[in-house]
Amino acid sequence: MSQNIKNLVQKSLKKRKSKELRFRLLGITSIGLALSFLLLLFVMLTSKGYGAFLHSKIKLELDLTKEVIAENSDMTNEEIANISNSDLIDKINYRRLIKKSLREKYPDAQSIADINSLYQLTSKIASLELKEIIVKNPNLIGQKSELWLSTSSKVDIYFKHHQTSSLNEKQIEWIDKTITQQEIKTAFNWQFFQFADSREPEIAGIGAGLVGSIFVMLIFLSFAFPVGVMCAFYLEEFAPKNRITDIIEISINNLAAIPSIIYGLLGLTVYLQFFHLPRSSSLVGGMTLFMLVLPVIIIATRNTIRSIPNTIRDAAIGLGASKVQIVLHHLLPLSIPGIMTGTILAISRALGETAPLLMIGMIAFIADIPQSFLDPTTVLPVQIYLWSDSPEVGFAEKTSAAILVLLTMLILFNLIAVILRKKFEKKW
Repeated sequence: MSQNIKNLVQKSLKKRKSKELRFRLLGITSIGLALSFLLLLFVMLTSKGYGAFLHSKIKLELDLTKEVIAENSDMTNEEIANISNSDLIDKINYRRLIKKSLREKYPDAQSIADINSLYQLTSKIASLELKEIIVKNPNLIGQKSELWLSTSSKVDIYFKHHQTSSLNEKQIEWIDKTITQQEIKTAFNWQFFQFADSREPEIAGIGAGLVGSIFVMLIFLSFAFPVGVMCAFYLEEFAPKNRITDIIEISINNLAAIPSIIYGLLGLTVYLQFFHLPRSSSLVGGMTLFMLVLPVIIIATRNTIRSIPNTIRDAAIGLGASKVQIVLHHLLPLSIPGIMTGTILAISRALGETAPLLMIGMIAFIADIPQSFLDPTTVLPVQIYLWSDSPEVGFAEKTSAAILVLLTMLILFNLIAVILRKKFEKKW
């Protein structure tokens, strides 16, 4: 009899252990699949978007003698001879000088069609780059110099990815010749972070989106952080427990689950149509996201307050502390790690939102970096949305690069939240 019981127990243990092993294997497999999909996403984005962080430059021999400058401007030789180099900088027709250099570099461009194709090899900002170079070194005026200037998006894509869909045979021939002569190279594309949006892929950047995202974040944090923390402490420590507070708590939990586009409709109605605030501004965007993240901060703060043992409250009361003193001197300092974690997670959610901002007009084409909270602006998610709808290959590359920048920001914020929680977390 005892042997039979022993066998049954061993069978049961063996069965239970096999189930536990299967459960662990399923868990490990699930984590592995999740990490694999995440890695695959980053690999795909990196392979498509890394090129946006680099930009091609072509070497041109530019004749900056005053005679050539006079030939390619509306000034005479006598007028140029009597002007100092510093005063002459603003009067030079840089685009004409670049075109002249291109014609000399590729003399086989004879027909009007070939010449027009030739002019498409350099970027539209090449003239601005040339002016900036001469401003930094005015001594270049009066001599011939070999300078590196940005190529157009078509040339850039061909040089980095060998895509010929937007080039004609003559352009491909010129570019291949330039590559053979090692007169084309890539450099880090600082303009991607400095410039705002543009119709031309080689000029378009995320500068306006980055600045707009920072402005919007400052606005909603300045509202959401103090309001959310005060609401949480009031509901936990001061509010009477009755039907009204129960309704408020249920409402806060429901607000955290409402689709974000509803907040966009609310922002459109309240801020734009009722208060007549500037459309597409950081102020309206931040106040709209303030309503979105407020429940997140309140819930995170309340959970932190609830985790503090009642013995701390009882000890403070025993020493004669008032309710306000308990909150300010004991509960608030002990809640800071959880409050900071909840706030950073709220920032991460808000920075990735697009739908509510589309409703308040932040889908507009923004060609200038905003200088104040009232200037029209956009944010990175909206910038990505706009670029993803553009047919040019250059915009496809920059869309992936902008997604990488946004994901990097979100990962950093979440990493900071984890570090803060681990560093300041107290075990009760």
